[in-house]
Amino acid sequence: MALISLRDVSLAYGGPPLLERVDLHVEDGERVCLMGRNGTGKSSLMRLVHGAETPDGGELVRAPGVRTALLPQQVPAAAAGTVEELVLAGAGGPDDEEGWKHRRRLDAVLEGLRLERSAPFAQLSGGLKRRVFLARALVARPDLLLLDEPTNHLDISSIRWLERYLLQRGGTMLFVTHDRALLGALATRIVELDRGILYSYPGGFASFQRRKAEALEAEEKQRAEFDRKLAVEEAWIRQGIKARRTRNEGRVRALLKMREERRARRERIGNASMKIQGAGRSGKLVIETKGIAFAYPDGPPIVDGLSTTVLRGDRVGLVGDNGIGKTTLLRVLLGQLEPTRGSVRLGTGLQVAYLDQLRAQLREDRSVADNVADGADSVVLDGKPRHVITYLKEFLFAPDRARSPSSVLSGGERNRLLLARLFAQPSNVLVLDEPTNDLDAETLELLEEQLMHYKGTVLLVSHDRAFLDAVVTSTLVFEGKGAVNEYVGGYEDWLRQRAPVETPDDRPDKPRKKARRPTEPRPRKRTYAENLELAELPDRIEVLETEQADLDERLADPDLYRKGRDAVTAVQDRRAEVEAELGTLYERWELLESLPER
Repeated sequence: MALISLRDVSLAYGGPPLLERVDLHVEDGERVCLMGRNGTGKSSLMRLVHGAETPDGGELVRAPGVRTALLPQQVPAAAAGTVEELVLAGAGGPDDEEGWKHRRRLDAVLEGLRLERSAPFAQLSGGLKRRVFLARALVARPDLLLLDEPTNHLDISSIRWLERYLLQRGGTMLFVTHDRALLGALATRIVELDRGILYSYPGGFASFQRRKAEALEAEEKQRAEFDRKLAVEEAWIRQGIKARRTRNEGRVRALLKMREERRARRERIGNASMKIQGAGRSGKLVIETKGIAFAYPDGPPIVDGLSTTVLRGDRVGLVGDNGIGKTTLLRVLLGQLEPTRGSVRLGTGLQVAYLDQLRAQLREDRSVADNVADGADSVVLDGKPRHVITYLKEFLFAPDRARSPSSVLSGGERNRLLLARLFAQPSNVLVLDEPTNDLDAETLELLEEQLMHYKGTVLLVSHDRAFLDAVVTSTLVFEGKGAVNEYVGGYEDWLRQRAPVETPDDRPDKPRKKARRPTEPRPRKRTYAENLELAELPDRIEVLETEQADLDERLADPDLYRKGRDAVTAVQDRRAEVEAELGTLYERWELLESLPER
């Protein structure tokens, strides 16, 4: 049963429609990830489903009694009260008849998100305020949970806790995220918002990427054929209509219709084509530390006894909880802070470009172009001047947007602007403090590719697990009480290499009685009927795989989407049934193969 249905819904704010007569159905128990480029309208769609927006056309149908809770991308910073009061207020308040259940969840959620229940909301940082509203949505226990970028400002341990909590919670979710690891763990279906239209892709992220690429290839072929026909008709009409015949009049009307269709076409948002500007090579040694320690006066140790060497070409990731001192360690490594003990040695010929966590390098009162070129008309790239407007197009800023004040930019646009400013500086050492916030998947992948081909050295702070795994060659991990340990590889490599955490159960106080080894039952053998079933399975699987391939081709065909929602839904439903049936047959085949023959 669909908890929420959007039928023929449209939404616009004066420009091109964000939603153009779209349909969306979220079924009970689904975990749907909403994807799309920055600025395409995902947050507006989330607010519409929540009831905070009204569509310009169409209807939104809710199942009777359905309750929703929304974590918005921009939380109201002016809310008043303590953390506990605000969280419980979103769950119906402590006097609600379900209040005691909310309080039990409250304890678990506040602990998992590391929030102090008595802390005044007004005194919290922006990241902690967002955690409060995340806790508020989780404790409310709605029928449909709406999360808009839930991992923003969360560290890795909090992201992992949230991932486990949402999987154990069950229920129905519609969420927006560019965290590919979270997406892969949670999503049962991906819905993409592209140029005002919603496209549904059953399955995970890998399946989405493959089928999306197929759909775009089919769209390009169809548009190329349309443009060829239009060019032929334009050439015909320029020659003049030789006679007023009914056939010619119909051809003119068809041409006018083609012109209108071409004018209404919405081109796909391109990919950023950012390129890091390199400088001359640094010395082979970039940074060498020997037994360094650092602590602020009267504060706990941030790092204690770190010895490491960073060589030219290394890409080093820094991993740790929020507030543990990753940015401080960066400043010590770069020589901006003196260690309280030990020594830091910097190599020769270093040219450092720094992206700071607080984004203080942006001047809100200046335009996008002025933030990059400091008021000049051009930037110098590889020794050659280039107009700043042309340069900003590579970072997806249209000329009008490039002349706008930076204060009006969205989170994703602000991050792209900072990268444009950073990459215009010649460097052989890049220092990136949380560069991935608010970037869409396409821009993230391009940034990964640029960093992997960068000739210099990279120091990277990130909570994006997939990004770390793709980019870094080694990881410095904050493991508590000033201990910072180095591991080869990225995040998953660290998980494999770290020492197992010892629990009380691993430390017996007294000798235990030797447990009796249970007698293992003898494995049963395949029956005659199961032998026949095993022989038939390959043919059954081949039939379903052929049908699956045919359904994938139909879903990649743009003509299907012109036949209406019912036709698309029927193909998608059958595709999901075939995938589920194949999974069952594969499991059955594996089971029967594992049994010995009678």
